[in-house]
Amino acid sequence: MTFQADQQADKLILALDVGTLSVRASAYDFAGNAVAFADQPVALHQLSSSEIEQDPVEINTAVHHVMQQVLAEPVVQQRGIACAGLASQRSSIVAWNRYTGEPLTPVLSWQDRRAAKYLEPLASKGVAIKKKSGLFLSPHYGASKLRWMLDNCPELERPLHNKELIFGPLAAFVIANLLEGTPCIVDHVNASRTQLMDLQKHEWSTELLKEFGIARDLLPDCQPTQSYFGTIRGTEIPLTAVNGDQNAAIHGPGKLEDGTLIVNVGTGAFVLLSTNTQLMQHPSLLASIANSSADHVTYLLEGTVNGAGAAIKWAADQWGEGDLTLQLAEWLSMVETPPVFINTIGGLGSPFWRSEQNPYFLHNGQGEPSLQEKAVAIVESILFLIAINLEAMSNTGQSVKRIRITGGLSALDGLCQRLANLTQRVVLRPQVKQATSQGIAWLAANLSQGWHDLRDGAHVDYFLPKDGRSLKARYRQFCSELGWR
Repeated sequence: MTFQADQQADKLILALDVGTLSVRASAYDFAGNAVAFADQPVALHQLSSSEIEQDPVEINTAVHHVMQQVLAEPVVQQRGIACAGLASQRSSIVAWNRYTGEPLTPVLSWQDRRAAKYLEPLASKGVAIKKKSGLFLSPHYGASKLRWMLDNCPELERPLHNKELIFGPLAAFVIANLLEGTPCIVDHVNASRTQLMDLQKHEWSTELLKEFGIARDLLPDCQPTQSYFGTIRGTEIPLTAVNGDQNAAIHGPGKLEDGTLIVNVGTGAFVLLSTNTQLMQHPSLLASIANSSADHVTYLLEGTVNGAGAAIKWAADQWGEGDLTLQLAEWLSMVETPPVFINTIGGLGSPFWRSEQNPYFLHNGQGEPSLQEKAVAIVESILFLIAINLEAMSNTGQSVKRIRITGGLSALDGLCQRLANLTQRVVLRPQVKQATSQGIAWLAANLSQGWHDLRDGAHVDYFLPKDGRSLKARYRQFCSELGWR
């Protein structure tokens, strides 16, 4: 069952966004305008280079706190909420009590790689696993983490014996604690990031469960991203859409346009291209679901850059600086010939899928670069990795006519302009502060048309391609160093 908005357009849509560093709640009208907003930071605990956790109680408390703040706003009280949507960080997993919703483990972040050794025996089966799941073998995804939990968390033994244990995507835990009846359900997109879902059948794969040694009854049930999940506790608000954060963000302006490459640049950068109803397999890119309903599924080709905002934070920590993003806008306008930075922060994502040595600079023979030059080099390295993913997608025969950019780092004009110069494509930056929240609101309302027309200059910043010869020369050097053709 999907939500029908025809008779409730005078009400509002509640959007919940459970991100890596903050939890947000927003209320939108049916024209896509935000009328109320609240957010609360949540901590990320790095125990080691490979162990990264979050507190599920802190996340759950934050969800309820920001939601209640928005619901208490006078405009929301006056107009009421028609429906709600939930977007969540993907690939983060947790275990909880299926009857009470009480968490049994920390959240293992999508950035966590502690379970890498569990993938070594499966290396020879990687191609078959990718064909079924759409994902390369990687400790970032949920399957190996779930197996690690079963083997290394003694606190799960009693719940497992008592048939109280359930584990899976963070979204499912939030749903269990948000909705009446503590349901054990999850959407197709978040389920798929466990690497245990069959991307064609949209259900847990018997073969994949067997490979990772995980019992089906320990996982929540899967259902379409646009469907009825239940009613928010203490209210009459139906939850009518659940999706991953990146997948929700691409729907921020509404309906997807053919030929538009979506780039969302936050802690990581995600490069997404719609293939509509065609599930397209690529040897070095991910396949994923953009959205699903009872009778319709749309797919994406997806590229991943691990070191985007994370690379800038790494530099700030290395250099003993504060928030470098505050100065990057000025530095991007000043620095014209930075060195080349080989960005291996978090390992190389698509299309390389390699765990590399430490990152390093290739100097341009003009002496030791300044801090400003090195910072700009790091920004350019993010763009170089995005451009490599664009090339890989173009090689499939998919036409990329324009680039739409969102995410925190997209606020940098210099980054957007260099991306246009590098790719020789127009870069569009919608004036949407929270693309994920707006996207999940659009999906929850089940609207047939986009609520902002991207051809309307009032809602979009345009960056037109200019001469980028020196930038392209550095790009070629970057590609050569990484062995990219």
